[in-house]
Amino acid sequence: MLLIAISLLLALVPLAGIGWILVSGTLFTVDGLFMSLILLTMSGIVGTTALFEVWQWRKGGGPSFSPSLGAGKASSGSGVERGVVESVEFYESGVGQPNKSIVKFQGKPPAAPFLVFEGDMRNALPVGQRVEVTFRRAAGYNVLVDVSYS
Repeated sequence: MLLIAISLLLALVPLAGIGWILVSGTLFTVDGLFMSLILLTMSGIVGTTALFEVWQWRKGGGPSFSPSLGAGKASSGSGVERGVVESVEFYESGVGQPNKSIVKFQGKPPAAPFLVFEGDMRNALPVGQRVEVTFRRAAGYNVLVDVSYS
């Protein structure tokens, strides 16, 4: 709600600048016309963002879909997985994207046989080792928090 109030305030500030241009009588000069267009554009962009935020807030407070991959507890922001590491495949992503590792555990049901982690997990999760992995969920992947070897 605070973001909406700040956005609405920031949408009104350029309109006050246009009011000043009208009062000063420079609206029909080149400087006045271009400044008015720039201020209207700024006000329109911030105002549209504020309206979108109001629409999202009235709809339910934010996006209802947050993707996450992997096994474990689906509803919480973290999880624990136990098992023997069958394979760890490392994939380098493009510039600006995190690298990912896909870790497959032995004997897991076909519905959730693997976890997707951010970064290189080849050294942290050795193949054939029994592990207990604690992780937290991020957008589309998991972040390794702790590993216990047994």
